[in-house]
Amino acid sequence: MSKTASGSHTLAHSLWPSGDERLRFLVLAVAGSLALWVSAKVQVPFYPVPITMQTFVVLVVGMSFGWRLGAAAVLLYLVEGAFGLPVFAGTPERGVGLAYMVGPTGGYLLGFLLAAALVGWLGQRGWDRRFITTLAAMVLGTAVIYLPGLVWLGIVIGWDRPVLELGLWPFMPGDAFKAALAALVLPTVWRLSGHR
Repeated sequence: MSKTASGSHTLAHSLWPSGDERLRFLVLAVAGSLALWVSAKVQVPFYPVPITMQTFVVLVVGMSFGWRLGAAAVLLYLVEGAFGLPVFAGTPERGVGLAYMVGPTGGYLLGFLLAAALVGWLGQRGWDRRFITTLAAMVLGTAVIYLPGLVWLGIVIGWDRPVLELGLWPFMPGDAFKAALAALVLPTVWRLSGHR
């Protein structure tokens, strides 16, 4: 079995330890992109705004797949969207393809890719095996999503507008919930799998 640079397996590798590496990579990348597609379409009632589970899936896929495979799954999702498939939240009603991707929420999409790579790298180093380190990774990943998201939002709508009120504050309670949920789920799956 191949190991990551640190000698630690990812959760995905532990759950699917043998077989053709290329086939596993392809199947999991497609599965991850489909999970992102579904998560973008499911709205969960929450305060102060409804949430999708999209950032949860980005971070969980990234952390459980490792940085290369996690980033590949998110990149595949972005390519699907660039080709006009209605994979993003609010599509096709708010547009599709590249026109959507350069709109106000385009920076968050870039953040998805960066966050999946970051938390995947941390997951390969065992951060997904305990609640506190998984939570820390989820917080870091969420920050990495917000950074390019808010910068691009400010560029598109203008810095004279209330960028933080539009693109950050209303979503923080939901993202805190999703980070805590991921911090419960990932170490639990490790424990149940017997590979911790």
